[in-house]
Amino acid sequence: MRLSRRVCFDVPMPELTHEVVITWGTALAAFLAVALHGFWRVTRNVITIAHEGGHALVAVLTGRRLSGIKLHSDTSGLTVSRGKPRGPGMVLTALAGYIAPSLLGFGAAALITNEQIQLMLWISIGFLAAMLIMIRNVFGVLSVIVTGGAFFFVSFYASPEVRDTAAYVFAWFLLLGGVRPVWELQVKRWRRQAPRSDADQLAWLTGVPALGWVTLFGAVSLAALVGGGALLLGRW
Repeated sequence: MRLSRRVCFDVPMPELTHEVVITWGTALAAFLAVALHGFWRVTRNVITIAHEGGHALVAVLTGRRLSGIKLHSDTSGLTVSRGKPRGPGMVLTALAGYIAPSLLGFGAAALITNEQIQLMLWISIGFLAAMLIMIRNVFGVLSVIVTGGAFFFVSFYASPEVRDTAAYVFAWFLLLGGVRPVWELQVKRWRRQAPRSDADQLAWLTGVPALGWVTLFGAVSLAALVGGGALLLGRW
C-alpha cells in the first residue's frame, strides 16, 4: 500500500460584511456618476458648486471682498471678488477652485473614518447655506437649494443606513469628480478653448506656465483620491 502525505492550506475568503458592500458599492456608484457622460452632465454641477465655493471661501479668508457667485446650466461657474489684482490673496483664490472638490472629498473621508458622518452632513449644509447668500443667478440658486435640500433630508429624515450610504457616495464622488475636470481643462487648453482658465490666470499672476498649474491641480486631486480612498477602504 502506498502512503502519501498531503498538506492542505485553507485560504480564508474576505468576509462580505455590510460595510464592505457599502464601501465598494458606493465607490462604483460614484465612479459611474463621474465616468459616464450622460450622468456627468448632471452630476458635474455638484463639482462646480464645490469649485466656486472653494474660490469664494479662500477669497474671504485672504481678506478679499466677495461680490457674488454664478452657476450656469452648462456646469461652468464664476466667482467675483474685489481686492488687489495681484498678490498672494489673488493667487490663492485662483488656485483654490480646481483643488477644492478633492480636498473637500478628503475631508469628508476623514470625518467618515472618525465616525462623524452627521457632522460632515451639517458642515455641508452650512457651506451650501453660506454660498446661497452670494449666488447671483436663478440657476445657481436652484442648484444650491436642490443640493442643500438633499443633504438636509439625508441628515434629518433618512435612516442611519441611507445616511451612511449617502455619505460614502458623496465622499467618493468628490474624490473621483475632482480629477476629471483637471483633465477636461487641459484638453480645452490644447484646443485653445479656455484662454482665461484658472491656470492661465495663475500663469499671468505668477509667471509660472499654465501647464505647471494644471499639473499641480492634477497632483493634488490624485493625492486626495489616493489618501481619501485609503481612508474609506481602510475602515474594513
